[in-house]
Amino acid sequence: MAHSGAVSATWRKSTRCESHACVEVARAPEVVAIRNSTLPQEHLSFAVPVWRAFVAGVRAGEFDLR
Repeated sequence: MAHSGAVSATWRKSTRCESHACVEVARAPEVVAIRNSTLPQEHLSFAVPVWRAFVAGVRAGEFDLR
């Protein structure tokens, strides 16, 4: 994970967003970046394989509170 400069990709807002403060995701060639829509100048970037592993874990319930 790294903070990086501007991501030159299209940012997509979560479909579950119901307010002005939403999660946004952008895919660049080698990274996936996420940010809070209220702080567009700040984001976190992850290597694509790391992001895919995270999403797989979410789908498998690895991060569910029990």
